Amino acid sequence: MKKRIPFVSALTIAALAVSLAGCGQKEEVSAPAGAQPAAQKQKLKIEASFYPMYEFARQVAGDLAEVNLLIPPDVEPHDWDPTPQDMGKIEQADVLVYNGSGLEGWIEQILNSSGNKNLSVVEASKGLELIEGAEGEHEHGEAAHSAHEAGDKHDAAEDHDAKAGHSHEDAHEHEHEHDHDHGGLDPHVWLSPQLAVKEVRNIEAALIEKAPEHKEQFTKNADAYVAKLEQLDADYKKELQNAKRKDFITQHAAFGYLAKTYGLTQVPIAGLSPEQEPSASAMADVVKFAKEHQVKTIFFETLVSSQVADTIAKELGAKTAVLNPLEGLTAEEQAKNMDYISVMRANLEALKKALNE
Repeated sequence: MKKRIPFVSALTIAALAVSLAGCGQKEEVSAPAGAQPAAQKQKLKIEASFYPMYEFARQVAGDLAEVNLLIPPDVEPHDWDPTPQDMGKIEQADVLVYNGSGLEGWIEQILNSSGNKNLSVVEASKGLELIEGAEGEHEHGEAAHSAHEAGDKHDAAEDHDAKAGHSHEDAHEHEHEHDHDHGGLDPHVWLSPQLAVKEVRNIEAALIEKAPEHKEQFTKNADAYVAKLEQLDADYKKELQNAKRKDFITQHAAFGYLAKTYGLTQVPIAGLSPEQEPSASAMADVVKFAKEHQVKTIFFETLVSSQVADTIAKELGAKTAVLNPLEGLTAEEQAKNMDYISVMRANLEALKKALNE
């Protein structure tokens, strides 16, 4: 685990700076309570951990909030750590949205260090049924790397209320004691459109709890986006149900939920983290599997090196293609104004092609 810089000193300095800056300003007379026009009310400030959480929160909040992204969109989130500047953003936020399930190993430290008692914290994956992740050493049998039931609900062992949004005080009580290894549970729930719908609904519930006066608009926004996700889900079902093959080789074990949802089997070269180096025996197992099953495409992803996938593809005489885990967007994807829906549709096209070779 990386050694993290303590946040308290940075927060103290930031608070002092704000205080000193205020000393030189002319005091303004506040309007009486309730006299501020609704149009002038300040928007909610939402900080989202990484790209899918940003996109889901933005779609639900619409024009009623300013949604910011903590992890830059072109940065791989598994090993990212927050800076004091990031902590400062959270100190000014009304809502913090994160995926949970062990992806953001830094979340508990942030919550413990934060002095923002008004912060509402939203764990988007709360209540979802998690699956176990591949460990990186592969057993390529008929059901290798397909999703396993984790057994209990994600929060079944916790004694918390069922609300998706919860206060700063209780947010870190249920956070798993995970770091970047995710504790063996797969956090990539957003890659199943069906589970993405549930994450959007959790965010919707939390924003309604935070700003109940905007309930109607939040619900309208969420319904509109959920309709798009449900169409995406329907298209995945239609296009993949009659595929010639059901197994696909990926750079890391990010697609377990997608595979489980649509009756596929992912065969990952590495484990839950894309930075995990596969052993020689693991790579040999993947090569053997690919030969036995005549796999002609090795999938890699956009934010990490494709060297391992390239090596295996070269040995097999296979080709490589992108299967995007949507942990961020590249500069090229941003330039094309791509988003969650369009990237997931590109993934569908890539899978259709590979599964019907």
